[in-house]
Amino acid sequence: MKNVLIRFVYSSLIWRSFSTKFAMANSKFEYVRNFETDDRCLPNTWIVVRVDGRGFHKFSEKHEFAKPNDKRSLDLMGKAAGRVMTEFKEICLAYGQSDEFSFVFKRDMDLHKRRASKLMTSVASIFTSAFVFHWPQFFDIPLKYPPSFDGRVVLYPSTQNLRDYLSWRQADCHINNLYNTAFWTLVLKGNLTNAEVISLKVL
Repeated sequence: MKNVLIRFVYSSLIWRSFSTKFAMANSKFEYVRNFETDDRCLPNTWIVVRVDGRGFHKFSEKHEFAKPNDKRSLDLMGKAAGRVMTEFKEICLAYGQSDEFSFVFKRDMDLHKRRASKLMTSVASIFTSAFVFHWPQFFDIPLKYPPSFDGRVVLYPSTQNLRDYLSWRQADCHINNLYNTAFWTLVLKGNLTNAEVISLKVL
């Protein structure tokens, strides 16, 4: 019993010794935290995190996406967005088109203390990993290289501002879809080249 007690006391002393050294090391270098900027979003504002595919034109060509719209890709984007919304209950709405998705956080939420960098990186990383993880469910070809999505955080002070933002994304979706549908119809069914369609100057 005495030997056991001595070992316990000795172990405790070693742990205290290491703990003290570790604390001293922290106190010596922790000043570098002062270089971190305070990027907390304003309170009582709608926070929108938008993720957007990086170099997705090349990615879609490499993976032979159907034109003008690839249903597999759109369904996969929706799946990845659903994973983000499952992870963050503070998201009240998501809207997606093409290779982007916007996530609207409740204006009174306090996740990550409303730090923009934490929110943006968390959403973008989860979205990207979910896109890769669920890829085999929608595509019968393997990924040829890793896709990536960047992100941004935008604050909207009023509900009207938020409505206008979503209306803007919807209008952008509508215009792009009309253009792409007409463009690829002329290419795929009209047997014109991309350059010939552009030269028509009617789109």
